[in-house]
Amino acid sequence: MQTYFNELADYLTTQLRGDEFFLANFGGEHSDFVRFNTSAIRQAGNVLEKAMSVELIVGSRHAGATVTLSGEQAADRGRLDGVLAALRERVPHLPEDPHLLYAKDVTNTQQHGDNRLPEQGAAVNEILTAGVGRDLVGIYAHGGIFRGFANSLGQRNWFSAYTFNFDWCFYHSKDKAVKTTYAGFEWDSEEFARKTSSAAEQLGLLAREPKTVPPASYRAYLAPAAVAELLETVCWGGFGLKAHRTKSTSLLKMIEAKARLGLCVTIAENTREGMAPNFQSAGFMRPERVVLIDGGELAGCLVSPRSAKEYGERPNGASSSETPESLDVEAGDLPATEVLRRLDTGVYINNLWYLNYSDRPACRITGMTRFATFWVEGGQIAAPLSVMRFDETIYRMLGENLLHLTQERDFLPSASTYGGRSTDSVRTPGALVEGLRFTL
Repeated sequence: MQTYFNELADYLTTQLRGDEFFLANFGGEHSDFVRFNTSAIRQAGNVLEKAMSVELIVGSRHAGATVTLSGEQAADRGRLDGVLAALRERVPHLPEDPHLLYAKDVTNTQQHGDNRLPEQGAAVNEILTAGVGRDLVGIYAHGGIFRGFANSLGQRNWFSAYTFNFDWCFYHSKDKAVKTTYAGFEWDSEEFARKTSSAAEQLGLLAREPKTVPPASYRAYLAPAAVAELLETVCWGGFGLKAHRTKSTSLLKMIEAKARLGLCVTIAENTREGMAPNFQSAGFMRPERVVLIDGGELAGCLVSPRSAKEYGERPNGASSSETPESLDVEAGDLPATEVLRRLDTGVYINNLWYLNYSDRPACRITGMTRFATFWVEGGQIAAPLSVMRFDETIYRMLGENLLHLTQERDFLPSASTYGGRSTDSVRTPGALVEGLRFTL
């Protein structure tokens, strides 16, 4: 795919007129999908997809369009000719863009991921074995993801990664299930067996009579998937330069009131250990690591080219949305084997959902528990809990009320396939929290 993309980019260069300039971005994948229900294969498929976005720039006016590629050179050149013609017609009628910024220093890179994926049949057989005697529901996807950038200065960047993602549940009944994710670059049968065993153990606990506790504040353990849900909510404008300068960030109190998180909390955009490419759509390179929270204190922002131009800063490889794509939370000091004992009596939360802000400037978040949530007494799981709603600020959950982060972290790639398989990921530990407020 890289050679094909470069050939099309070279062709675009030859078709420019006068002072025209282009940016081109390529996205593609070659993925296999298997969908499971009641521990049986219900659907299997294969996706081979290629698309190219072209931005035509004349001075400070610009317009863009995306075209699906067939892989046949003559047909795709014809499509690009049509795109250029349409953009040429549109650009003169657009206003000048004072915040337009794109890379002019040529930096060429190639990042080729190793394909260490298992034969699909081998992974599927292990999944089917794990589902024997249980109701397993989920989707397994694996294959290559490809990204490319080119401009008319001759810059060429390429990225490929070969990943798998198995997002599944052991279903019990009604709203009770144990949700688990296993994802990465290389399938480890022992690791999958460990996750399966843990999920099966929790599935057995769901058979107990559910318990309901009154709304109150409880000590709680948030598993890595639950912490990831919280942080993904904070990422909605929380870390972007524009949101900070316009004071629309949910972390406003960290800027104006010197609010902070716990000393053990360090959060970064960690491109080096994530799945996202090391370049962005305007041709700027991404640093290996951008620290956002350092020891609980606000340390930096994600700066897109447009925000950099508007506010006189340097871009640091952020996308136009200025949201993390390879979010990384450093590990803590609590061994996972000690979580139940240290929780003692309280709520064990595997997953959260329907999260939203109840007070955005205060970074107060509300949401619901989901799937396997348990009541713990004396360091032992006593019963599954009925669904509960929490309402709490990030400054309490990951700040003044944070007791420990776990030594172990989970790598949680996005399972999104909307428009193609995502390269976003979160790596986070679990969190033991005092006094988590439940309102329902």
